Amino acid sequence: MPGRVLDSFALIAYFRDEAGAEMVENLLVHASRKDEPLHMTDVNYAELKYSIAKKDGLKAWNEAAKILQGLPIVFHSTTRALADSAADFKTRFKVSLADAFAAALAKEKKVQLVTGDPEFKALEKEVKINWLKQG
Repeated sequence: MPGRVLDSFALIAYFRDEAGAEMVENLLVHASRKDEPLHMTDVNYAELKYSIAKKDGLKAWNEAAKILQGLPIVFHSTTRALADSAADFKTRFKVSLADAFAAALAKEKKVQLVTGDPEFKALEKEVKINWLKQG
């Protein structure tokens, strides 16, 4: 399946070498080899930056930001259609706004959403989830 959408949970696991990091690394390697980039919204990028900077500090974020530049990830700005779709998910399901944007992009691209965040369980009938293996 060409491309996948990453939420911040997936990249946080990758940068912190947490459960699921190896799976994310394999997806990144595959995306690079097959020239099939992964996708992420700018909203999820902001959540990633906030999460790393707050917990791990700005130095850790600056290192992660440098690494991000070389990863096969296309970052998508918010469009009105994407915002409408995210708002629909947020209205119908108990998910964060950032998670709603990740789901909306996965739906728009017709690709799987890579996450380990249990909040996405509610959306399994709406978008295909590629669950990170825990442990």
